[in-house]
Amino acid sequence: MTQSEPLLNRLLRARVAKGKENAERLDERRGISAKPRPDGHVFWVHAASVGEAQSALILVHSIIKQTPDAHILVTTGTQTSAKHMEDALPARAFHQFIPLDHPQWVARFLDHWCPDAAFWMESELWPNMLSAIKARNTPAALINARLSKQSLARWRLVRGSIATLLSTFDVILAQSDDDAENFMSLGARDVVASGNLKYSAAPLGFDAKDLAMMRISVGARPVIVYASTHDGEESIAADLHGMLEAAYPDLLSIIIPRHPNRGAAILVALEADHHNVMLRGADKVQPDDNTSIYIADTMGEMGLFYRLGSIVYVGRSLSADGGGGHNPLEPAQLHCAVVHGKHVQNLADIYDDMQAHNACISVHDQDDLLQKLEWLLSDDAARDEYVRRAYDFANAKGHVIDIVLKHIQPIIDEGIRHAA
Repeated sequence: MTQSEPLLNRLLRARVAKGKENAERLDERRGISAKPRPDGHVFWVHAASVGEAQSALILVHSIIKQTPDAHILVTTGTQTSAKHMEDALPARAFHQFIPLDHPQWVARFLDHWCPDAAFWMESELWPNMLSAIKARNTPAALINARLSKQSLARWRLVRGSIATLLSTFDVILAQSDDDAENFMSLGARDVVASGNLKYSAAPLGFDAKDLAMMRISVGARPVIVYASTHDGEESIAADLHGMLEAAYPDLLSIIIPRHPNRGAAILVALEADHHNVMLRGADKVQPDDNTSIYIADTMGEMGLFYRLGSIVYVGRSLSADGGGGHNPLEPAQLHCAVVHGKHVQNLADIYDDMQAHNACISVHDQDDLLQKLEWLLSDDAARDEYVRRAYDFANAKGHVIDIVLKHIQPIIDEGIRHAA
């Protein structure tokens, strides 16, 4: 059932009050844009949040390169993903917030932008929007599609409705064979297991001056990076630091929270446990010789810290929320030994493949993580071998974007013909 406009407006105001919406761009969530539609062809890429945005950027850059006269409209639904996109999008690509799924708001959005084709990332299905795309005969593809066993069980309860929504897409490009089978079991047609687009991502960028400053500040100290951490993992990192510093008194632990706005709260919590903690902050404060734990609460600097340390724990894999895992390919591309917890279901195909190639290290709990970190700190040869395996694995998988482009080229061509 579609929610009423008054209810959705109250929801938006509540989200603004909580800092979850950009008040100055709230009309975009109602399908109203202050930005005019560019002349010529406009292809639309939708990515719900930061995770999908990383894959979307690979696609955006490739379409821009392949279709020189096209513009790319990129939509997301979170402020963090919006900031990420605005910093990373190439020329001829621009960002808007996706409207909430009210029929009139959807219609306003589509009437304004008139996309020549639509490319949706992963698994977000909005009934009113997809129905409107289909009604307008807009060519569309679901790209990097994934469908967990839990989602499959829920969707099977409304299989008929889901099959209708999936029929919006001319092709569904799934991350794995299992994902492809799950979509087909729901009635989807033209499903291809193309692989995960994250394999084709370029290495994360960095600011050379910032990296040089950090290297001077850190010097020869051993470094462990705890990347994209969620609640519960910061306390694990602090506990492990306390256990490791007896043998490695100059150890620096760098915590990079997945949500940077948690940085100040993490600082207070860890200081209460008598750790010598420093917050990077907007001023990019450098760690000093007395800093034991450094909280990197800035956006877009993951590539800098992966280049600073060669041991990386990938977060949301031992977190209090049940986990799901974040992208292990990013540290692998940047010459890091990759360590992760057991809860990596959101990227299971990537982790399974890395484990099959002995290119990452899985741990069961905090004690196991301690043992593995001690081993990597003490055994240079073992650490270097895992760095090499991870790097070789990540760089052998870059062909996925070529498969995706092959399957969406007919949709791009159809969009161009449809607009003529």
